[in-house]
Amino acid sequence: MQVLVVDDDVVSRMVLMHLVDSCGAYDIHEAEDGLDAWQQLQQGLRPAILFCDLRMPRWSGMELLERVKAERAFDAMRFILASSAGDHATMAMAISLGADGYIVKPFEHAMVRARMADLAISANDVERPVATLARLGIGSERLLAYLGGLETQLEAAVIAFGAAMAAGGRAEGNPAPDLHARLTRLHAGCVTLGLAGSAACLGALATCAPDPALVQAALAAVLATVREQADGVRRMPLTP
Repeated sequence: MQVLVVDDDVVSRMVLMHLVDSCGAYDIHEAEDGLDAWQQLQQGLRPAILFCDLRMPRWSGMELLERVKAERAFDAMRFILASSAGDHATMAMAISLGADGYIVKPFEHAMVRARMADLAISANDVERPVATLARLGIGSERLLAYLGGLETQLEAAVIAFGAAMAAGGRAEGNPAPDLHARLTRLHAGCVTLGLAGSAACLGALATCAPDPALVQAALAAVLATVREQADGVRRMPLTP
């Protein structure tokens, strides 16, 4: 499985490559900035996951993200932004552009491990839409509405935990118990809609007290899964 690490700072790039390597057997590639990464992608490199620094010369992380998301050839690739900028506004912008997650410098092994664990989630961990429709006894239009509701909850949670990062560990106005409550509700939604892999990820987070940045990254990955499932349903004939 291929991984591409993009960062103009050599030390940061080497540290992240080492952390990825410690998570399992991966074919790790490196790029010194967004343009270098794009050229490698154009030459045929197809990483399963791309870690990209936010601020770089030539092409920034945001510029590379926009270019990658405009190409259907890279739809299966997970794009994770990395930066010392831990403000939730940056995270919200990255998610709106289609980023699958966000990790904060200095890098932590637990956060990198969580991102790599997402790659272990196979297609079998996401129920086929037709099976979900039959199990719930609903039409595709209703399933799209349910997925849309879950997507809205996840987007709100990503913003909330971005605020928690900015506030030093807890979201403004949200006490610590709200973390468990949010994750429990989202876990239940994933179970109901047949997103077993995402449910397992959220369930594991709900049983411990992880760093808000780790939670935020996991939520972004689950959000990407929900959006992919919704796209699959949209390709089906709509039924009431």
